[in-house]
Amino acid sequence: MSTDHRTETSTSFSALWHSESATPPPGRVIEADDRMKAETAYRLACEGTALLWRGDFHNARQLLQAMRRRCDRKPVRHGADSAESFHLHRRARGHRARVLGRLIVLLDNDYRVNLRRAPDVRAACIEAYGPPGQPMALALTELLGVMGAHRWRATGVAVPVLEARIHPHYGVFSPVRGEYVDLVARAPLPELGGRRRTAFDLGTGTGVLAAVLARRGIEHIVATDISPRALACARENIGRLDYTRRIEVTGPRLFPDGRADLIVCNPPWIPARPTSAVEQGVYDPDGAMLRDFLAGLTTHLEPGGEGWLVLSDLAEHLGLRTREDLLSRIRTAGLHVVDRIDTRPRHPRASDTTDPLHVARAAEVTSLWRLTG
Repeated sequence: MSTDHRTETSTSFSALWHSESATPPPGRVIEADDRMKAETAYRLACEGTALLWRGDFHNARQLLQAMRRRCDRKPVRHGADSAESFHLHRRARGHRARVLGRLIVLLDNDYRVNLRRAPDVRAACIEAYGPPGQPMALALTELLGVMGAHRWRATGVAVPVLEARIHPHYGVFSPVRGEYVDLVARAPLPELGGRRRTAFDLGTGTGVLAAVLARRGIEHIVATDISPRALACARENIGRLDYTRRIEVTGPRLFPDGRADLIVCNPPWIPARPTSAVEQGVYDPDGAMLRDFLAGLTTHLEPGGEGWLVLSDLAEHLGLRTREDLLSRIRTAGLHVVDRIDTRPRHPRASDTTDPLHVARAAEVTSLWRLTG
């Protein structure tokens, strides 16, 4: 949305306010520069005042780090159970995001940052937001995220089972947790009596699982997603891996038309509300995608086919979902569990004892559930 502001130093500006987390434009803005102390910036941001940065870009990053340290000084309370502890943790993270998000910068109408020692962010912003148009105001935290995504997109993420790299786009969940990819790479394929194999990859994201299925010999794969960014990302990765003749990327929707011998879905693992586009790969309100996948599976499977549900049990350890709830959903959908293949997480958080959710993360198991109708 467009917003006009006059700062308390009487400097006025007009810019398009942009926030990937749908944060409303700030109501009160003051200018800030290299003379502002971190304690003052933190206090003002906690009170709801946005700080329009006019100083050195590198100093703005240092100020942001100092504000983050002050946010983290306040200990996160632990709840009476895992679910309450999770919600308190999310609340604390949300508060920190709001406070840090009040340090804002301006981009001019071609995405230039007119600050001392500012990097050239034009290519990164075009990738994230599309062609420039008019001046834009946004949180420095978001701009740094856009810059980081640009680097990830350029360098890619190594996927050993593909012997290649997958290049995530801004706002698309990166396949940095390789255990779920490994599960799809080693689970036994359905026996089809020699007929041509087809597969659906639902919620394809970067396209990594569709590529793994193609590498395993699936002749035709339809990959879907509801996110336009994910669809563009998957198409680019599929093209780079030279699988465009075998993988069709389509959307925005969950299930494509028709039936398949194998339907794979790696839905968001935690039934909670995401606060940004990137978090949609992890958080799903009320487990809606999981529910829709299970409900639609039998009508889209070929006879003798299987549905592969790739799901972490972290939500169970956090008290957000029970194993019986999951099994009940499977039964209600008219499905049967043929097998379950488990793996333990390899990411650093699983062994980080300072993480407020360490107990749940240390107990986490990721599973591939083989389902039939």
